[in-house]
This record gives sequence, C-alpha cells and structure tokens, in this order.
Amino acid sequence: MAQVTLKGKPIDLAGELPRVGKKAPEFRLVDGELNDVTLDAYRGKKKILNIVPSLDTGVCAASARKFNEKAAGKSNTVVLVISADLPFAQKRFCTAEGLRNVVPLSMMRSRSFAKDYGTLITSGPLEGISARAVLTLDESDTVRHAQLVPEIAQEPDYDAALAALER
Repeated sequence: MAQVTLKGKPIDLAGELPRVGKKAPEFRLVDGELNDVTLDAYRGKKKILNIVPSLDTGVCAASARKFNEKAAGKSNTVVLVISADLPFAQKRFCTAEGLRNVVPLSMMRSRSFAKDYGTLITSGPLEGISARAVLTLDESDTVRHAQLVPEIAQEPDYDAALAALER
C-alpha cells in the first residue's frame, strides 16, 4: 500500500501507480457531455494524465492551468485532467479559466480509475477521491513517466512529464 501526505499527515492509497515501461490500464471516465470515455478514445496520441483531487482547490487549478499553457502546440498530444469533480463543475472551471488545451474527465460513476492507477485515497479527510499524480503515455499507451506527488498540497514536476513526450 502506497502512502502520500496531506499537509504532512500520512494518507493511505489503494492500488499501485503504473510503472514506466508498462501499458497503462484501461479506464472508463465521464466527459462534459456525460458520455463514457475510455483510454482507447485517445489511441495513437501521446497523453498526459494530470490526476488531481479536485479542480476546486488552488494546487489542482494551478496544475490544470500550467498543463494547458505548456501543452499548447504539442503535436499529437492530449492532456487529460482527471478528478472526482462532477463534469458540470469541470466544464465551468475550464470555461471560466479559458482552458482549451486540456480535456477534463470525471470519476463520478466509479472510483475504479483511481484504484487501477494507484491514487485512490483510503484514509483521511479526502478518502474516496484521488491523490495527485501525473503520467505521460506514448501513442501505444506505454507509460513513459509516472509521478505520484508525495505531498498532495504540492504541484507535480511539469518539466519531467513534458520531457517524457519527447521519448
């Protein structure tokens, strides 16, 4: 069982973060139109999975903004911002912030994604949602970069995630 911290206090997680060099697990998430979306929908594209607890927090909002800015113009690349937020809230956030280079996806129907990706929080005040992590996948869904951010209140390593797009 993996652990991260929330403001220094230990938080338990279920599952294991996918390892570099392995295939990313399939998933079923929900888009802004309440459609189910799978990993297969992005076949042939490079992907950054920006997994966050909620876009309604400062650090999560900052990471969505940063990836929106840094991924602009990256060819054949999609940035998925994945959270437990409802699709309506995700859509409002992205519209209000002018984020056009990220795709928000929700875990509203199931927490299987968080468990399969090793980010499901199983203790503490955020139990039931996702810890912060970033994965970079190549066109064949092989993990090229994986970071489980050790402190939920910290931002991920953007440069490392983006550099993995070039591998």
